[in-house]
Amino acid sequence: MRQKKATRRQFLRQATNASVGALSFPYIVPSSALGKAGTVAPSKRIVMGCIGTGGQGTGNMNNFMGKGLQVVAVCDVDTNHRNRARDVVNKNYGNKDCAAYDDFRDLVARKDIDAVTVCTPDHWHALTAIAAAKSGKDIYCEKPLANTIAEGRAICEAVKQNKRVLQTGSQERSGDRARLACGLVRNGRLGKLHTIRINLPCSDDHHKQALEQNKKRQPPMPVPEGFNYDMWLGHTPMVPYTERRCHFWWRFILNYGGGEMTDRGAHVIDLAQLGNGTDDSGPVEIEGKGEASKTGLYDTFFKYQFECRYADGVRMIGRDGGPRGLKFEGDKGWIFIHIHGARLEAEPASLLKEKIGPDEIDLGRSPGHRQNFIDSIRSRRQPVASAEIGHRTASICHLVNIAMQTGRKLKWDPKTEQITNDAEANRMLARPMRAPWHL
Repeated sequence: MRQKKATRRQFLRQATNASVGALSFPYIVPSSALGKAGTVAPSKRIVMGCIGTGGQGTGNMNNFMGKGLQVVAVCDVDTNHRNRARDVVNKNYGNKDCAAYDDFRDLVARKDIDAVTVCTPDHWHALTAIAAAKSGKDIYCEKPLANTIAEGRAICEAVKQNKRVLQTGSQERSGDRARLACGLVRNGRLGKLHTIRINLPCSDDHHKQALEQNKKRQPPMPVPEGFNYDMWLGHTPMVPYTERRCHFWWRFILNYGGGEMTDRGAHVIDLAQLGNGTDDSGPVEIEGKGEASKTGLYDTFFKYQFECRYADGVRMIGRDGGPRGLKFEGDKGWIFIHIHGARLEAEPASLLKEKIGPDEIDLGRSPGHRQNFIDSIRSRRQPVASAEIGHRTASICHLVNIAMQTGRKLKWDPKTEQITNDAEANRMLARPMRAPWHL
């Protein structure tokens, strides 16, 4: 909460300058991290397993291997995905030692793995990340952190209880220009911040394709050979297979994702949280209006407008148009951050030449999002997009979706993480899980 601005600002200034991202609880470093029991210290090698090896998962895997990590196992419910990823690893290492699994539990049970990537569809983030944390693995988990608010909180608790490092894949937060812009906002260069404008257009080719497909009946189809569809569905309801339900397109179905709100929204709103100084909190009121199909396969929102209000009066106003990004508005100027790439615009333009002084809030600079995760594994310090940060950002995305689903203004308590004025909406913070899966 930000009611006591001066006190909180002084605290943040001291804490951030002293040690950017210091852990708030003591970590027990595993013996493998110290090079004991015949293992190699992480200064020379971190052993990784990759869970979810579609496009984003394989991209992350290649990036981590390029930074010197050793991948010894991959996992995917699609035989083609996992075999392709295994072949990439074996080719890069010139051997045939990479194991391939279709059940993530087999991968996280391995004692020789220090860290995992979780690049599954959103509905699998929570159960996979929690299992990894309980098995003593550090985790790079794609955004949004989880597919419900209850799942996100469960991830945070598992990471904390098991003394793990988790980096949420909100890589925009690691960009130098984005961090500079947020630092300028935090240090009052815009004067008093009063509004954050969020632009999340649904005008890309894949949005148009989804809307076009939603006009058609998606017939049940035979499950492709080599695709473990029951495992793909996991804890969600059993429904007939159709190809437009799964790979890539799942993001437009609320059981598996949250549409653009949790897709690029998890990047844009994440920077809003950083610039607003509310990484550990969130808004207190949320309302939104949206249009979603009631008959098509895709039931997320493609047209919407929403507004969130923070306890100190700052308003976050969003829409489905404009250049993708966010605009911080104060009584002395504004800064716009474009997503992706963080190209900056400002009024006055001289704002972009400002420097952060030694006695001001210094957000620091990231060596790169994945490198920051590697550094955090070794140092046992929190990365720039910790579990708590990823959870708070995802929570806002989910709350906006819930507000649009119900059509009602929601009052949110960021401390208790409860909707206080609407029992029906509050029940939507969690979803039932199909047996045998449970949090």
